[in-house]
Amino acid sequence: MSIERVLWEQDATGLAALVHKGEISPQELVDAAIARAEATRPDINAIATPLYDDARARAKAVDRKLPLAGVPFALKDLGLGIKGVPIHGGSRIPAFTADFNSVMVERYLAAGLIPIATSTSPEHGLRLMTESARFGVTRNPWNTGHTTGGSSGGSAALVAAGVVPAAHASDGGGSIRVPSACSGLVGLKTSRGRVPLTPLVSESWYGMVVDHAVSRSVRDTALLLDLTHGADPLSPYAARAPKGSFAVAAARDPGKLSLAVYRKSPLGLPISAETLAALDTAVALAREGGHTVEEIDLPYIGRDFMADFCKSVASAVAGMMRAEALRVGRPVTGEVERATRVLGRLGEMLSAGEVYDAVQRLNATARRMIEETARFDAVLMPIIAHPPLACGAMDPKGGDELIENMLDKLRLTGLLRIKPLFGQLMDKSLWFTHWPAIHNVSGQPSIALPVHVTAGGLPLGIQAAGRPGDEETLLSLAAQMEKLSGWLKRRAPLKVPA
Repeated sequence: MSIERVLWEQDATGLAALVHKGEISPQELVDAAIARAEATRPDINAIATPLYDDARARAKAVDRKLPLAGVPFALKDLGLGIKGVPIHGGSRIPAFTADFNSVMVERYLAAGLIPIATSTSPEHGLRLMTESARFGVTRNPWNTGHTTGGSSGGSAALVAAGVVPAAHASDGGGSIRVPSACSGLVGLKTSRGRVPLTPLVSESWYGMVVDHAVSRSVRDTALLLDLTHGADPLSPYAARAPKGSFAVAAARDPGKLSLAVYRKSPLGLPISAETLAALDTAVALAREGGHTVEEIDLPYIGRDFMADFCKSVASAVAGMMRAEALRVGRPVTGEVERATRVLGRLGEMLSAGEVYDAVQRLNATARRMIEETARFDAVLMPIIAHPPLACGAMDPKGGDELIENMLDKLRLTGLLRIKPLFGQLMDKSLWFTHWPAIHNVSGQPSIALPVHVTAGGLPLGIQAAGRPGDEETLLSLAAQMEKLSGWLKRRAPLKVPA
């Protein structure tokens, strides 16, 4: 069997075991990953910056006793400091090149992982499709006419294509779970404070952004969390300490759990039959595992909640554009994409008091939801409202493009104070992804489960959200569902190695 085939078939834990046994070398794995990265690059366009020379050097020097020694990996081109590596954030603004590594990068390297590339992201992670003026369209290895989701779509594409078995990802409004749902992967949005974002930032988007990974298997997701979790001295807060190892939690039987299922759209927008079928598949697997499942409603998670989320993000984008202008020494409004510019201007228009009020309303609603769902071990709900979209499907067209152009060129951002117009733009931004932001606001962990494949052969995952700080129960449940469903054996058909 070729090394490329081994790389394509195995998860990170399996590859590390082969290195530990001496059956394969880190150099062989890295060379195979680089070869596959280049072979699939024209098809999926998921690499921002290749790190091939550095990866080969690390592979020669890595301690083969490390937990994930020699395993190829990718780092997202957003929100990290990687010493000597340009980070573009998917933008045409000049790249940021750090003279330090983020804590997460140091922990990945300490585990023995070998980064072979940075992975593409939409501009500043603002779209849930990975398409940017800077890098173009990132495509789904299951069908390259479709999106791999966003904003960690480059990482998801590289994992789904068998280039690397796992990759760094981040999530501020679904950016780990949406790509996982589109690409047939496991993706855990961790609890707020579980992993540090330092020293680049203390927190991002009012604490809504978290880092972790996308992977092929639940055991990889758990092991990566064991190797990277925990506050550092610069962390502003920390998640509740786990009772034990996350990997051990993923390996144990979950027992009989009490689960809920939430089916409604918080935006009141259409949900496809395929999405509801995916949710039904998850419910059936849960019941097969011996768990009780109760239908619930969350009537207070509605359009006002989502509008407050959008306003808080807009204010964060305005602040980001100010920080970028300070970094490069000039205004950057002309270098960002139109939608980013409009969102930033909306953020500038909102007063500090309005934003503070919105964040406080979000937090109050989150507290209510946490309290009212505390009797459940997890809540099942969708991630994406439709199967993975065709590339370009969320680009504004016709009247939508006219409105966006008017808001931009005529600087008519003030019109967004008109609630129906604001609601219209919110719906156009979120009609594909109604649910993920809920748990970014609440800080709860939520894991994408690749339970379903559509009639058209595209993955369609759903999510299970847990109590704050309780990734262990989610991982145990996810591992059971993985075993019952057989999703671990599914692979994208792109360039299957001999």
